Amino acid sequence: MKFHQSKGPGEAVFSLVLVLFSAAAFWQSYGISGFGGLTSAGVFPMLASAAMLISASVVLSRAVRSRLSEGDMAPAENPGDAPGGVRPGKVFTRDLVIVAALVAGYVAAMPYIGFVPASALFLFAAFSYLWRKGWLVSLAVTVLSVTVIYVVFRLGFQVVLPGGTWLRGVF
Repeated sequence: MKFHQSKGPGEAVFSLVLVLFSAAAFWQSYGISGFGGLTSAGVFPMLASAAMLISASVVLSRAVRSRLSEGDMAPAENPGDAPGGVRPGKVFTRDLVIVAALVAGYVAAMPYIGFVPASALFLFAAFSYLWRKGWLVSLAVTVLSVTVIYVVFRLGFQVVLPGGTWLRGVF
């Protein structure tokens, strides 16, 4: 398997933030019930956060090794550029800003319309924008995704999904 070798602007710093976040998530998940056994409440969160921590550590080590092999930061391309030639437009792309806005809208909408409709709207908008396969394909993948999530969590694990204040009792 071949991994991309080019390093994006801020990759090492972002990787470090991921490692710190993953370590904090692991600590929080350990605090749920410790590791009392395979059936304790904190086992799944600990496994998930451990996987995050390991993955983020691997990404960080690759980013640091890549950074060290390249030497110091490259000189700025233009005198007005930030150090290393990294311009804000290279880091905060239009796609990143739009997806961040979609996530913010998802988080803001969930208390009002509930988990299922908010997730469906978010997924449809994200698939339509990022995938660009047409609204019918995006709708089909959204319906399939939300159905699987609902069946697994609501029916399988019997987790009560937030219903929202506007559509209380519908989902």
